[in-house]
Amino acid sequence: MSDIARIKSLLRAIPDFPKKALVTNITHHLLSSGLPKIDVVVGLDARGFLLGPWIANRLGAAFVPVRKAGKLPGETTRVAYEKEYGTDYFEMQKDAIKPGQNAIVLDDLIATGGSAKAAGELIKSHGGKTLEYVFFVELTALKGVQQLDAPAYSLIQFDD
Repeated sequence: MSDIARIKSLLRAIPDFPKKALVTNITHHLLSSGLPKIDVVVGLDARGFLLGPWIANRLGAAFVPVRKAGKLPGETTRVAYEKEYGTDYFEMQKDAIKPGQNAIVLDDLIATGGSAKAAGELIKSHGGKTLEYVFFVELTALKGVQQLDAPAYSLIQFDD
């Protein structure tokens, strides 16, 4: 069996994944919220990568990944953020966002807000503006949205 045939045999398609309703809900929220035109959807490593390109496509926006240090090709900009167990780093390609562009940040979960805040700092360092942070789930007891420099929208909130 060739390498390509072997790889192909290990893949499988899962109908309607990611769930279309999730993309539709987020897109509808963004289009009906009165935000200025969104130029860039910034998806955080790694679950922000799942729906970020799809949402960016529906909005007619670019998609920009923010990844852990050392994962992106080319020149990058780096920012540190604190996690429960130490410091980590996020990077964005240097030319990913142009001055004056409007961005949203997309991630699956907000807890303490450290990684989302770091993404906002990267956007700002490139001359962009974060219009909103969008999450699938928010752990409200940890008050992570209070760390952010723009409004936040989350589909589901957990209080404990």
